[in-house]
Formats: sequence, C-alpha cells, structure tokens
Amino acid sequence: MEIRQITSRYYVSPQIDPSNMDALSNAGFTVVINNRPDYEIGPELKSSLMERAATQTGLHFIANSLTMDTMTPDRLILQRQILEDAEGKVLAYCRSGTRSTICWALGHAHDTPPSDLIGAAMKGGYDIKSLALTLENTFQPI
Repeated sequence: MEIRQITSRYYVSPQIDPSNMDALSNAGFTVVINNRPDYEIGPELKSSLMERAATQTGLHFIANSLTMDTMTPDRLILQRQILEDAEGKVLAYCRSGTRSTICWALGHAHDTPPSDLIGAAMKGGYDIKSLALTLENTFQPI
C-alpha cells in the first residue's frame, strides 16, 4: 500500500486491496473513498467487496466512482463533504491516486488559494500544475 498525505486528514493511494483494511483502521483512518469505477478493475477489487472488507474492520466506505468525464460538481461536493464530516483520517484511492488528488483540489478550489492546493498535491507526489488556470478561475477569496 502506497499512502500519500495531501493534508493532515486527507490521504490518497493507488488501488488498495481488501486485505489492507485492517492496517488502515489501525493507522487511524475512519473513511475509505473509492474513486475507481468497477469497470477498470478485476472482480477481486469490486466496490462491493471493498466495502464489505472496510465495514468488517469498522471503516466507513464510500463509492464515489470518478473518471475525468464524470468529475462533476456533485461528485466534488460529495468528496469534500465526506472529508469535512469524517472524525478521523480519510483515504481516497483510484488507479494511481491522481484522480483522488484532483477531485480534492477541485472540491476546495473556490475557497483555497491555488498555490496551496498545488503545493499540497506536490508534497504528496502529485503534480497538478496543469490545473492552475482552472483553480485560479474558481478561487473566490473572501
């Protein structure tokens, strides 16, 4: 498992396995978000199996299947709301962690300076500088 920290409570990862749920729970995670559509993976990693494994270890599991085409405002809001409502650390996973990072950045773009979003992603190992213009156009400082 390759977990990368984006914020103090939001982490991303490439695809995880059902057997990773105990370790996640023991590491203080309370929520696991699956950002990967079932059609991208084999039957042993389907969302229903991942949810069962997560639930058995006391983790809350959310399926928020994303592609670049389906990264719509409602899905961005859902991802942000899950993070805001979680009582512990949140892990979002997809194929490489990039979609989960982009979803987080876009979901926070209206109230977080673009440089902060890009910097946090970069510290986690994800280069999202190509989103700079989108992030700048969305940011609305108070």
